[in-house]
Parts: sequence; C-alpha cells; structure tokens
Amino acid sequence: MGLSWQQGPLATRGVGRFLVPDPLPERLLFAEPLRRRMRVRFGGEWIADSEDVVLLHEPGRYPVAYFPIDDVTPGALRPLPAVTTHRDLGETSWFTVNAAGQSAPRGAWQHIDLPGHAAELADRVAFAWRAMDAFYEEDERIVGHAADAYHRNDIRGTSRHLVVRVGDQVVADSHAPLVLYESGFAPRWYVPRADIDEPALTAMEGQTFCPYKGLASYYDVAGVKRGAWSYREAWPEVGRVRDLVSFEPDKVTVLLDGTVLELEPGQQVSPHGVDRGLDVDEGAGAAWGS
Repeated sequence: MGLSWQQGPLATRGVGRFLVPDPLPERLLFAEPLRRRMRVRFGGEWIADSEDVVLLHEPGRYPVAYFPIDDVTPGALRPLPAVTTHRDLGETSWFTVNAAGQSAPRGAWQHIDLPGHAAELADRVAFAWRAMDAFYEEDERIVGHAADAYHRNDIRGTSRHLVVRVGDQVVADSHAPLVLYESGFAPRWYVPRADIDEPALTAMEGQTFCPYKGLASYYDVAGVKRGAWSYREAWPEVGRVRDLVSFEPDKVTVLLDGTVLELEPGQQVSPHGVDRGLDVDEGAGAAWGS
C-alpha cells in the first residue's frame, strides 16, 4: 500500500526499481511532514493534538505518525524501563499510556539515540495504533493506520470479456466488469451481480477490513472455499465496486478476453484487523465524522 507496503517502491517486495547506476541500500526509510492536524483519543480523552506530525514510511510496515512530545497531554506517558533497538533508528524507549484511569502498557514509543540522518524524528513519540481508542484528522476518524498520501484506488470500466469457471461450470460471464487499480496491488476485476450465477455463491462467515475500501465479505464459489469477495457497503471513494464481486484467480479460473489470469505479485494480501473499539457497523459506515 502506498510507498512502503505490499509492492510499493520502498517495500521489500516492490515490483519496480530505481533507475540508478549504483545499488540502493537494502532498506530505505522515508519521513515527511503530514501537513494535517492529527489527534489521538484514549480513555475517552484527547491525549495528543498536533499540526506538526511527521509520517514515517518503513519497508513492509504501515505508515506511522510521530507527534512532538510537547503536543502530548502532560502525564499521559509513563516511561517504562524496557529499551529495545530498532534496526535503523537505534535505541527505542517505551511508555505506558494513561488517561482517565485506563492504561496501555507499551502503548507509545520514542527513538532516543537517533542517527544524525534521522533528526526529523527527534523529540517525537508514536502511539500504537490499535492500543489507542481512535485517531482523528480534524474531526473525522481515521481507521487502520495513518493515511498514506501515496495510496490510491483508480476504477475503470471496460467492455472486455471476463468469464469465471469452476471446472466446466460458468459462474460469471460479463462484458461490463470494472477493474480496480490499487497502489501496490495487482489489478482486481469486479463483476456485476447480474452477470453472475448467484446460486453458485455461498456466503461465508467472517470479514476482513481494508482502510481504503471498508469491510470485505467472502464466498465459497461452486464449492471452492473463499473463492470470491465483495465490498457490500464499499466506502464512497470506491463506491463503483459496491456489491460487485471479485474472484481469486488462484482458486477459480478467471479468463479475460480468453486468456487465463494467473496469480500476480501483489495479489496475496495481508488482511488488516478492525481497530480497537470499532464495531462492524462502523466498519461498514461511509462517513467517519458522523
């Protein structure tokens, strides 16, 4: 996702390369001003509020927001004796986060022995995302992780012929699929339900969460377990694929203009858990500020 996750340019599994004569370091970290007001809520109280947040992109990880210590509520952080070592950023001290009688051990951390080239993170603290009640930009809740400005979803309509088969059974046949291009992922093809043999789909229990699209529901396809999924209440940003169905090319046969689609790098997705204190109804919601 974005710069450093899945197949992004700073990810460990990036599909592109930098066109430079000399090899780049194995790991590249990127820090930049977020330029958005961000707030952290814990124990029903605001414990951090800043317009000077720095976002860290680290290979293989979601973006992490670092707040100036001066923008954290006095008394919210209690130092712990534990010190760990970050492979790139040196010694890291940990805090218990306290507010309104609640506590989150190791709920925040600070890099205390930064190399000179990482001075942007000096005197800043980061909060464990799922240990806090919620994070906000202005008055709207941000879920999953800090918003990655380099992540985007583009959806395109097409008249290409898409067919889905399980053995000899045709499960879907469409001349009007949508293709979703998502940063760091291989293209995904979504089929209108009118072009699907609905009795071939059996709804499965359990959902996964995407910070950019919402909650995904899964289906067995003609007996193939979890062979398809749908964002039944996709968020407005990807509203065009709402309630359409996408099929796993490694589990069922998907043909595009007669060519079988193969599993590509970036199609093996690591599901993201729903944030602490976020129920399913909220996860399916369209507006975090409401």
